[in-house]
Amino acid sequence: MTQEVQESTITYQALSRGFYLSVEIQSNKMTIIRERETLGDSYILSNQDFKEVAKLYQKIVLNDLAQYKAPTEKRFYDGAAIANLTVNYQGKIYNSQGFDHGNPPVEIADFINKILALTEN
Repeated sequence: MTQEVQESTITYQALSRGFYLSVEIQSNKMTIIRERETLGDSYILSNQDFKEVAKLYQKIVLNDLAQYKAPTEKRFYDGAAIANLTVNYQGKIYNSQGFDHGNPPVEIADFINKILALTEN
């Protein structure tokens, strides 16, 4: 069974003492929040971006998300913001372990990197 991005709420969050980023994707709508306690900005993804996100999302094994290991540990000494990925799919919540912002587990790296690339546009 492949999960559908339209049926999911995907949240990527990265934070440290001086940094905050929260990206939420619901269907083709993306909300980016760069400061705590603010509403952020919402965007509609282009058809091309939405297709790329959906394709990469389908490669994620949600039941394995919590077991994916972070390749680096800079977040333990303030060398990187701590990041995580949360997926709410059909009423069930799947969470990754914490990982360094900018260096996600290899299994979700392409997906996370696509999300981060979209925040730069």
